[in-house]
Amino acid sequence: MATADQVKALVKSHAEGDDTRFYSVALQVAAGAARNGHGRFAQDLKALVDGLRKRSSGSAPRVGPVAVARPRGELAQLLTVSYPEALLSDMSLDPQVRQRLERVLLEQRQADRLRSHGFHPVRKLLLTGVPGTGKTMTAHVLAGELRLPLFVIRLDGLITKFMGETAAKLRLVFDALAETRGVYLFDEVDALAGERAHGNDVGEIRRVLNSFLQFLEAHHSDSLLVAATNHPQLLDRAIFRRFDAVIEYSLPDAAVAREVIENRLATVDMADLIWGEIGEAAAGLSQGEITAAAELAAKDAILVGSGTVTTATLRDALRLRRSRSAD
Repeated sequence: MATADQVKALVKSHAEGDDTRFYSVALQVAAGAARNGHGRFAQDLKALVDGLRKRSSGSAPRVGPVAVARPRGELAQLLTVSYPEALLSDMSLDPQVRQRLERVLLEQRQADRLRSHGFHPVRKLLLTGVPGTGKTMTAHVLAGELRLPLFVIRLDGLITKFMGETAAKLRLVFDALAETRGVYLFDEVDALAGERAHGNDVGEIRRVLNSFLQFLEAHHSDSLLVAATNHPQLLDRAIFRRFDAVIEYSLPDAAVAREVIENRLATVDMADLIWGEIGEAAAGLSQGEITAAAELAAKDAILVGSGTVTTATLRDALRLRRSRSAD
């Protein structure tokens, strides 16, 4: 059931009229109830929250930004836009990572209050870690929680063989970032911000990196800039100083792996799973790989007619993902 902190968060968000935060905490309560065996209550609460969210979105449709919501010209080759509805409660994360993301959301929601005292919210965030641990999903969640559009920077359109053009396109992106508030994701940012000391670098590449560093330094808008990389060791060391916070994503432990599986299999029957065996099979796999294995086990159970995921089917699916990732 709800923890004391969750009850306080529910009351506070209700008093402040923060529906997004209220729904997020309510869904966290539902997820906790499901893990504790209160499946019926969890389903009823989630259905209630989903209904309220749809009703509120229907009565007050969100107006999208005008400036780059439908990018044209060069911007159309540099940005894609979406309006995610993902919430932090949808993710299975290490508690420390979750706590840091909650802090980012708190600062963003209380930005005016911070500014009134001469401070600024976190607005430049660097996410590092192995693939499949939730870095890209985090950008979607931040946009969904803050009810902001998500702009993904298309590096294939940004980086050209003419480095002078790349710097000019970077300026276009940062101009858009200043004009239209949103969450802006630079995924695989190491392609843009690699170490300058590498012997095969040329002067133009270093100039692009220097331009990126300068744009980051000058970023003081209300937008939230998120950069993600699977290879932090490739980043130029100066890049880390330009971000307000750096969050490292690691492979899930047994508790997080179990949460991933339970959330993904919430709509199907599960036999009395032997979590010790499943935890051993899941060790070393990312959240993305565990999710894929859970989906495979669920499909197998449905197609063979039993409709029940067993320890054996789930364990075999996890081992299959491990063998594929090792190839």
